[in-house]
Amino acid sequence: MSIVIIGGHDRMVCEYKRICKNYNCKAKIFTQMPNNLGKQIGKPDLLVLFTNTVSHKMIQCALANLDSNKAELIRCHQSSGTALKKILDCKFSNSK
Repeated sequence: MSIVIIGGHDRMVCEYKRICKNYNCKAKIFTQMPNNLGKQIGKPDLLVLFTNTVSHKMIQCALANLDSNKAELIRCHQSSGTALKKILDCKFSNSK
């Protein structure tokens, strides 16, 4: 499963990747707005928006890309490792 995380803290990028790896997921993490975010997102299975630590412009760009890809969207106000674990636990417990 491929996951794209939009938002979060710069210092947590390695932790986010480690958590996703524990769930056998490939992760792309964007804590800052790159020039071509829409193209870099690709076609993930799951898009996680950490809404507390992301700009409105990044949210709009991610949502515009999401409409064309039909990926699942999960919004979370907190951007901690525990919040990401809960999201993935919920996602994988529902898919079984």
